[in-house]
Amino acid sequence: MDPPGYNCFVDRDKMDAAVQDLGPKELSCTELQELKQLARQGYWARSYALRGKVYQRLIRDIPCRAVTPDASVYSDIVGKIVGKHSTSSLPLPEFVDNTQVPSYCLNTRGEGAVRKILLCIANQFPDVSFCPALPAVVALLLHYSTDEAQCFENACRILACNDPGRKLVDQSFLAFESSCMTFGDLVNKYCQAAHKLMVAVSEDVLQVYADWQRWLFGELPLGYFARVFDVFLVEGYKVLYRVALAILKFFHKVRAGQPLESDSVKQDIRTFVRDIAKTVSPEKLLEKAFAIRLFSRKEIQLLQMANEKALKQKGITVKQKSVSLSKRQFVHLAVHAENFHSEIVSVKEMRDIWSWVPERFALCQPLLLFSSLQHGYSLTRFYFQCEGHEPTLLLIKTTQKEVCGAYLSTDWSERNKFGGKVGFFGTGECFVFRLQPEVQRYEWVVIKHPELTKPVPLEAPAAPSLPCRPVSSDPADRLSPFLAARHFNLPSKTESMFMAGGNDCLIIGGGGGQALYIDGDLNRGRTGHCDTFNNQPLCSENFLISAVEAWGFQDPDTQ
Repeated sequence: MDPPGYNCFVDRDKMDAAVQDLGPKELSCTELQELKQLARQGYWARSYALRGKVYQRLIRDIPCRAVTPDASVYSDIVGKIVGKHSTSSLPLPEFVDNTQVPSYCLNTRGEGAVRKILLCIANQFPDVSFCPALPAVVALLLHYSTDEAQCFENACRILACNDPGRKLVDQSFLAFESSCMTFGDLVNKYCQAAHKLMVAVSEDVLQVYADWQRWLFGELPLGYFARVFDVFLVEGYKVLYRVALAILKFFHKVRAGQPLESDSVKQDIRTFVRDIAKTVSPEKLLEKAFAIRLFSRKEIQLLQMANEKALKQKGITVKQKSVSLSKRQFVHLAVHAENFHSEIVSVKEMRDIWSWVPERFALCQPLLLFSSLQHGYSLTRFYFQCEGHEPTLLLIKTTQKEVCGAYLSTDWSERNKFGGKVGFFGTGECFVFRLQPEVQRYEWVVIKHPELTKPVPLEAPAAPSLPCRPVSSDPADRLSPFLAARHFNLPSKTESMFMAGGNDCLIIGGGGGQALYIDGDLNRGRTGHCDTFNNQPLCSENFLISAVEAWGFQDPDTQ
């Protein structure tokens, strides 16, 4: 068999050891679904030549803005920008944030070419302010380009994609940071064992998750990254989340039970990813990634937008060298031991709960809104204290010293929209939990069982069901919340009974029972299995209440 036709940027000896060119030479498929299957199966992964052809075709088909720099632009500007500098001493653009160029079996000429291309991209894309993934993308594309100019054009097309539903790479600190928060939210829901480990050993778990793109764009060996990129070009950004979640699952499987230190966990994961071939093959990594039943692309986009909104509200849109990532309070610092006091939970227990809440609210600190010991055992007073706050945290302690509660995504004032009747509202971000006698969290049933439903277009009108929140006519309120029940074709109304409140009772979860039911005097309650959260009873099925608390989420900058 003839050796692959490597270009002049590749170290042939390293490539011959890393890649065997044994695959097919042509691809006749044009249908997207078939392309997806072939990409996932690695159809062109074993053929260096075919992968080059497929990359050119897929990138050529990316819809781009009208004026997108091409190969001829590169030829015109490269001499002026690079000048007489040695390519090895060329500085990298600021937007790569000190990210090093991965070698990816490139020779010295290839590594210098990546620097030249990045500088020319910076010249043509002044709006790209933060893009640490780009060095890895350019280094890989250089393998499959006839020259530097073609590689430049292909990278520009990826940056210039103007399909609003097809995000490819983050190009600003705001987008990057919100992606890190979104990844943290996904870990919290889909890798709960790994998340628990990260929380236990990290002062700030988001600092660990902020590394997620580095795992893919830099630490993964060339053969693995190329397989990920094959699928990424066909399916888009969601693939990156899948693979990073799979990496974390494998890391947890290998390292569970072994000692981990907070000052080394980030480096431990990086080392694991660099040496991932010792643990799992590219095929098994992708198999694990696609076994994770993630939310739809539109739903993830809503979560990303919610995280961006939270960052904008805090004025975090650019990276500041003097400020730690996201100005996010460490979980251990968000709940201050010296000024946190609860009649129901300890500081450690509150920190555990805080690690479960969505990342955009983990930016906040707990604020006591209601305490039965301070405000009395009155549901009316409970509503009065909580209205105007979103989300809230409900904590209950029984006379048997059992502790349970719920994270509630929506302002309790929504209950007033049902004309005095008890109607359900809220979103799939709600969850219920118990802390004593043992810790257990139950999330919306659809998260663990997505087969129960199929997403519906976000523009579709809500199907009639049990009483639900009327659609607002305020244009500023038309953005659907993340995991709104109307986004899903649910088998019955019981899967969307998140929270309800009347004058005589408060209910969390429904269908076949309630996860929590509390009477109007905050004196008695009951708990059982419900369809919404598919939970076990959170404490004794019928209980007397010792204490009730409601907590809000306070921006530390407003204290």
